[in-house]
Amino acid sequence: QVQLVESGGGLVQPGGSLRLSCAASISFFRSYDMAWYRQAPGKQREMVAAISSGGSTNYADSVKGRFTISRDNAKNTVSLQMNSLKPEDTAVYYCNKFPDPVWVGSGYYWGRGTQVTVSS
Repeated sequence: QVQLVESGGGLVQPGGSLRLSCAASISFFRSYDMAWYRQAPGKQREMVAAISSGGSTNYADSVKGRFTISRDNAKNTVSLQMNSLKPEDTAVYYCNKFPDPVWVGSGYYWGRGTQVTVSS
C-alpha cells in the first residue's frame, strides 16, 4: 500500500522559514528520485525541488537559493527547508516520486499535502 504523509506547513510571515517533512510508505523508496511539488489555487501543480536516489538535487528557478531538499533513506523521509519565504510561495505542498508520481491503477496518487501560507 502507498502512503505519502506531508507535515510541517503553517502560517508564516514573509522572510520566515518552515521545514516540511514527508513520510513515504513506498516500496524500494531508496531507488526513486523524489520531489516536492506545490499547487496554488487556480494554478497548475509544479515541481519545486527534486532529489535523486543518489542525492543530487535540482530546483525550480523561483526557489533556488532559498529552498533545500534532503532525504533520509533509512527513515524513508524527504524534507524541504524553506527560507526567505515570499507570498508567492503560498500553496499546498506535496511530496511524490519524480519525474512521474506514483500510479495506483486508477490514477496518480497524491497525499493530502500540507498548506503553506506566507502572509503578513
